[in-house]
Amino acid sequence: MTRFTRRRFLRNATLGGGALAIPWLPAWAQPVSTGLPRASSTLSGTDIALTVAHQMMTIDGRQSHAIGINGTVPAPLIRLRQGTNVRLAVTNTLDEDTSIHWHGLLVPFQMDGVPGISFPGIPARTTFTYEFPVIQSGTYWYHSHSGLQEQMGHYGPIVIDPEGADPVASDREHVIVLSDHSPLHPHAIFRRLKLQGGYFNYQKQTLAGLIAGRDQSAGERRMWGGMRMDPTDVSDVTGATYTYLVNGHGPADNWTGLFAPGERVRLRIINASAMTIFNIRIPGLRLTVVQADGQNVRPVPVDEFQIAVAETYDVIVEPVDRRAYTLVAEAWDRSGMARATLAPAVGMTAPVPALRPRPLATMKDMGMGGMAGMHHDAAAACPPDHAAMGHCKPGATPAMRHGMRDFANAPQLPRTPVVQTVAPMPVDRTGEPPQGLADVGHTVLVYRDLIALDRNPDVRAPSRQLRIHLTGNMERYMWAFDGVKLNAVTAPIPFRRNERVRVTLVNDTMMAHPIHLHGHFFELVTGHGDHAPRKHTINVAPGGTATFDVTTDAVGDWAFHCHLLYHMHAGMMQVVTVRPDDDAGSPG
Repeated sequence: MTRFTRRRFLRNATLGGGALAIPWLPAWAQPVSTGLPRASSTLSGTDIALTVAHQMMTIDGRQSHAIGINGTVPAPLIRLRQGTNVRLAVTNTLDEDTSIHWHGLLVPFQMDGVPGISFPGIPARTTFTYEFPVIQSGTYWYHSHSGLQEQMGHYGPIVIDPEGADPVASDREHVIVLSDHSPLHPHAIFRRLKLQGGYFNYQKQTLAGLIAGRDQSAGERRMWGGMRMDPTDVSDVTGATYTYLVNGHGPADNWTGLFAPGERVRLRIINASAMTIFNIRIPGLRLTVVQADGQNVRPVPVDEFQIAVAETYDVIVEPVDRRAYTLVAEAWDRSGMARATLAPAVGMTAPVPALRPRPLATMKDMGMGGMAGMHHDAAAACPPDHAAMGHCKPGATPAMRHGMRDFANAPQLPRTPVVQTVAPMPVDRTGEPPQGLADVGHTVLVYRDLIALDRNPDVRAPSRQLRIHLTGNMERYMWAFDGVKLNAVTAPIPFRRNERVRVTLVNDTMMAHPIHLHGHFFELVTGHGDHAPRKHTINVAPGGTATFDVTTDAVGDWAFHCHLLYHMHAGMMQVVTVRPDDDAGSPG
């Protein structure tokens, strides 16, 4: 008797034009897609029912326990229309609480779906009904905000059509949901990280590599070792345990999206992974970025872009040849990739490029970016006043001038174990290619390339400023804002309604952090004035800063956190409270 594996099932389904349905996959994520219908035949309209339940899924022929919605992983596509009201009845059949957060949707805080902050959660064997007006359009997603359920498959896409004409013209559209899957239970992953922060890093430097002349020189390795820093520590959870998925399919399964040559094809790309930042490219095709986090931007043609956890990007591709193209979603540490195919016919494939060499952290990733241009005169770089304060030693190399835990660089931080390092000279890195993409030899999107298509709704100057440090301790696997984990926070970050505030995030760690603010969009301060790009998630580069202006126009309690799931679980989360203070003024 022949074993009927998932891979065989997928191959048969693909060869048959996708006629065979895979039961644990929703309609939009079946092995072959002709594109999204303009109106969903399933979850659309004003009343939608969702059921959260345990189920099994199969990845590369291996079954795993999952948490799905309406019997599928990923969850069904929800397609809504701007200007309507929607009721979503969520029934929890689990033996534990669950929740759904509508990521990027502007909803009343009681409908935001964060247990303990905006509502109590959905207890086992009960139903909770979310109800809110749909006041925006674009590409978004939804996921659990309870424990680590998101890692187990509790996520799905949202597409909201605009009330009027869509400024993004296309002939066909596909949803591309990226995620990471491990056969390990998420609590087992977290336990391993607590035992050893670099548990899943199988790409460390070796003696053989040194002899072969790869990676850092012997002197650099000694210096980094003396600082107890690992330049290969780019990602906490890697391809050592993860399989990277496109629409629930592993790389060998090869999800395929169809097109006709000459069409404008819109790809709605969502990073719904727990821990993986992806670098996206389609060899042979230019990608024109037209939307970021659901907000329209002026078209930006690029060859590659990085999408952080929880971000969404819409891109247009225009294939003119009758051939297949490989969509490559390479993990940021290059320990693996998700892969899919765009093709004019079922069964066509294109070459899959090899993984590129993994990046190494630099002194800039340590927060020493402000030392650029100071490397030629080490003596002058250590003036007597700095030497007297112990910040450096005369004649020392610039890399060693400032201690990596010198609280003089951030005197407001508490001296807790959650502050392992303090960036000595962090700089704004929103104009730089993301980590590992500076030397790829083609055009890479940077945040400063993004310009809003429409004028910002609030163009007032900020009335005050906040500086928030992103801190952590990799050895103990603790993460926090301003050195205080969520379970030690005694008060929320207060705002007044309609206040205009400039927030600068300072990354004191050597790891990127995608920071998400619930209930609001903010404008990145990247030099574009009243057309600054509006986002709900910003990836703050290692040792760097990022600044945004926000109008706190949504009264209530809102979550504010790193969207790397295990970082949030380990404490990198805060609560923002917007108070109903009518004296704060109104947008002008």
